[in-house]
Amino acid sequence: MINLHGYGPRLMEGALVTIELAVLSLILAIVLGLATASAKMSRSWALHRFATLYTTVIRGVPDLVLMMLLFFGGQIGINQVTDWLYYQFDIDIFINVNEFVAGVGTIGLIFGAYMGETFRGAFLAVDSGQIEAGRAYGMSHSLVFRRIRFPQMMRHALPGLSNNWMVLLKTTALVSVIGLSDMVKIASEASKATREPFTFMFIVAVIYLLIASVSEWGFARLQKRYDVGFEEVD
Repeated sequence: MINLHGYGPRLMEGALVTIELAVLSLILAIVLGLATASAKMSRSWALHRFATLYTTVIRGVPDLVLMMLLFFGGQIGINQVTDWLYYQFDIDIFINVNEFVAGVGTIGLIFGAYMGETFRGAFLAVDSGQIEAGRAYGMSHSLVFRRIRFPQMMRHALPGLSNNWMVLLKTTALVSVIGLSDMVKIASEASKATREPFTFMFIVAVIYLLIASVSEWGFARLQKRYDVGFEEVD
């Protein structure tokens, strides 16, 4: 392992933190995205309006502003609640917002809005005739979803999902501003200590590029799997 003035091991640890942050944020974003897409396609006026408000606000505010607002503002809000509990009921508790949890929550919340639009478009792209055919064969709604709607939705969603993942991966660099020791923060500290910013930032760029390249290969494999049987049709 490259020592890099003693910062090599720490930089690798930071890279693992970045990968964990990105993967967990992606999982949260997919869950929120599916929920948002379902709400937007729902017949419920309240659910549709709430989902529209969510996507409008998230897509209209810069990611860095949202991250700082939710992290620092969230901590202030929690402190106010705990202070109120202490003064009203003599309950003395202290809750500190963890930087990693805050990073996952914020990035997942941000990209849940983008995933929602991706999944909504993918669901609408599924041929309704095939869904009706499945129901005509006696399939239940859950079976139609598992066997027909979800696989075809994923086929249409994968290009957008892949693009969102690439942007999400780069967005993880913003968590350094809230104090999380990811590889960007460690590289920044090392750059100041050694006065070699190019060396450390170049390594960070290469690591991000490697992760993105592996991800692109993985999504290409998934796309090929979901495209099986559709090449002739297209």
